[in-house]
Amino acid sequence: MKRDEALALLKQYVKNENMIKHCLASEAVMRALARELSQDEEKWGIAGLLHDLDVEITDADLSVHTLETEKILRQHELDEDIIEAVKLHNLEAHPGSERTDPFHIALAAGETVTGLIIATTLVYPDKKLSSVKPKSVVKRMKEKAFARSVNRDTILECEKLGMDINQFVDVSLHAMRDISDELGL
Repeated sequence: MKRDEALALLKQYVKNENMIKHCLASEAVMRALARELSQDEEKWGIAGLLHDLDVEITDADLSVHTLETEKILRQHELDEDIIEAVKLHNLEAHPGSERTDPFHIALAAGETVTGLIIATTLVYPDKKLSSVKPKSVVKRMKEKAFARSVNRDTILECEKLGMDINQFVDVSLHAMRDISDELGL
């Protein structure tokens, strides 16, 4: 599936503009991580773009989120490894599963860190990604009350990719800055 087809599919299922922006941010982070880790940038980007395809269908219920996405992606004959990565970004819907492949880990950690980066950006006076320093995001990560819905343990899975939290946040933040106009930040 080409990127323009994936974006059209996303917009067919997701109407909330902030969720679309989250998926765009996740795509950007996944592409940057793929470059950093010498992986397939297109494949990783598509996974980032489509990972929350069923979020409105499932009403963001984590016990079922990704189950509908899996069906939709199979209908569109996406690669099995993309489907698997999308499924495993939400382990709650797949009890007994674990992320071991770098692709799975990158998607889970990458899409999760976007929330922390956006939350950090929104406390800056100008609300611009260009103002945010990686160390500020890392500092906010240690504040459990800040963006409390962001799963810090999932973000820290970046270490399984051979990246410490500082490097991971730096790569992710720079990726999101590259599309700051699309994100409105």
